[in-house]
Amino acid sequence: MMAPMQKPEDRAPQLAYSEALGHGLADRRIAVLRHIGEGGSISQAARAVGVSYKAAWQALDTLTNLAGVPLVERLVGGAGGGGARLTDAGRQLLAAAHALEAARSAALARIAPATGGQALGGLAVRTSMRNQWPCVVRAVQVHGPLVQVQLQGDGAAAQALAVRARITRESAELLGLAPGLPVQALCKATAVRAVALGRGEAPPSANAWAGRVTRIARGAAGDEVSAQLDAGVQMVGFAEAGSGLRSRGRVQLSVDESAVVLAVAPGSVG
Repeated sequence: MMAPMQKPEDRAPQLAYSEALGHGLADRRIAVLRHIGEGGSISQAARAVGVSYKAAWQALDTLTNLAGVPLVERLVGGAGGGGARLTDAGRQLLAAAHALEAARSAALARIAPATGGQALGGLAVRTSMRNQWPCVVRAVQVHGPLVQVQLQGDGAAAQALAVRARITRESAELLGLAPGLPVQALCKATAVRAVALGRGEAPPSANAWAGRVTRIARGAAGDEVSAQLDAGVQMVGFAEAGSGLRSRGRVQLSVDESAVVLAVAPGSVG
């Protein structure tokens, strides 16, 4: 007799390796998971990685969402008063992470002599965000649960670029942000506002940059504006429909600090 067809909802969820490991390992999520496996404690893992207990839980929640299956289970009671241990999926994910890191290190070791080791970290980030700039952290200022990160463009063509990002304290901990750390600053084109910049007008200093329009695509919902910033980088944003902006015209592009996303290349932090 043929076995009844299994319904989709009856199938056990599968571990999504590509989702859990395809977003970079440098934000310490994998390190938190590894220390839980070694010590059986989330609080000990947080101390070992150098983040708060809350940030460690954020790391686990994010990894679990990406993996699609539980990675850690809580243990209640017992002589030690409970703890945590990895599930089978958690152990499998750690093994895959170690294999990926070993393969990455081997590949970079082969490539680095030919490239000087430059401009490789940013290639690890795949995203729909069209605005991406290599930067270096200049300062990290904590304001309660939020952190303002001040960035400076990295590279000769972008050193005049100054960017600010506002993220949560837990995210800053998991990324290991500190002055001098290389990062990628990213933001969606739809989050960038473009307005005409009149003669002699200077844009504000915080996340507003002057430049010159290189391309413009007009649409009923808004005009897409590509520009070469005076700071030496390319940027894409949107102006209101009928903005009157023209190619080679002066433009100001601005973005809110909370719309700037930070990414750290694998291997940049411990």
